[in-house]
This record gives sequence, C-alpha cells and structure tokens, in this order.
Amino acid sequence: MTVKFNVVERGKPGDPTAPKKYYPSAVARGSVNLRHISDRAVEASTLSSADFIASIEMLLYFITDELGRGNVVQLGDLGSFWIKFKTEASATPEEVSAKDITGVLPRFIPAKKFKQKLEYFSFEKNIDL
Repeated sequence: MTVKFNVVERGKPGDPTAPKKYYPSAVARGSVNLRHISDRAVEASTLSSADFIASIEMLLYFITDELGRGNVVQLGDLGSFWIKFKTEASATPEEVSAKDITGVLPRFIPAKKFKQKLEYFSFEKNIDL
C-alpha cells in the first residue's frame, strides 16, 4: 500500500527564533465508514453485515465498560486501550479531587503484530496539489 504525503514547514515548538524546517506529513485520501468496512468483512468472511456491525457495537460497549472499571483492555494482535485524564492542577495533594478531572482521553497503543503490518507501507510525495 502506498501512503501519500505533503511537505509542510514547521518551526521548533517553544523556540520561535529557530529556523523552520520541512517535514513529510501524511495525506488522508478520504475516509471510510462502518458500512464500508462491514461490506468488506462480509465479502471476506461468512459473517453477515448485521453480525459484523453488532460485533463492533458490542466491542464498543465492552471496551468502554471495562475502561470505566479501571481496566486496560488488551485486544491481542490489535493493541491495548486505556484512559488518561485531562486535569486541572492543585497546589497541595489534599486539594486534589474528582472536580479536577475535566475530561477523559482514550488512548490506544498498537500491538507488535499491528505495527508489523504498517511496515509494508510505501510512501510517495503527493503531487496532486
């Protein structure tokens, strides 16, 4: 699979006087939805579209339920999900409370097998500007 990239100019964070440099940046060619993925799964397996979508919905329910219980959710060769908090700081440990949690940030780390599959990508400069 070939992933296209654009060239972007970026400065050094925290140092506005540093010279800007050029970096490759991945280009999204579009997006696909659950129906599209479901159709592909149906073509490649014995699952029905309804079964596939129901499985994804159940996975969403159980992942969020387990994260809410404080668990890291490990999904084998796919990777692991966990949560991190968006927070406000307090001056002392005694002042820290649940009100300091302003949001929940889902996190995902791909498993080794998932990362290995990404090694087969090739890259091409986007000339479709």
